[in-house]
Amino acid sequence: MAKSVLVDAGFLVALLNSRDTSHSWAVTTASELPPPWRCCDAALSEAFYLTGTRAGRGLAAMLSRRAVASSFHLDNEVEAVLALMQKYCELPMSLADACLVRMTEIFADPIVLTTDTDFRIYRRHGRQVVPCRLPD
Repeated sequence: MAKSVLVDAGFLVALLNSRDTSHSWAVTTASELPPPWRCCDAALSEAFYLTGTRAGRGLAAMLSRRAVASSFHLDNEVEAVLALMQKYCELPMSLADACLVRMTEIFADPIVLTTDTDFRIYRRHGRQVVPCRLPD
């Protein structure tokens, strides 16, 4: 099992919103790779925006009980993150995605839980596949 479970906004939204098309996948995945999960501020900001008020309360509760923790300091990694965004500018790569890819480079034995298929395209350390789990 992965030591560092990283979560993207799409996973959090799917987990919290029972009407999301990936909700069942997110619930199953959450039981297989339970919290605590690591995230970055940019992905949390996206998740709060996308969930809205009601589901946002669930996300706030997850943060309060430390099920999700912001574990990335952009100011320490800004050059590496900007380099990733430049490398994938054709997609384009979001700040949240760049932070999560960088997190896979600095945390031990990572896996990203995401609904974003761009993670199949991104590479860490130049050429390595980003370990991730996506809905089927």
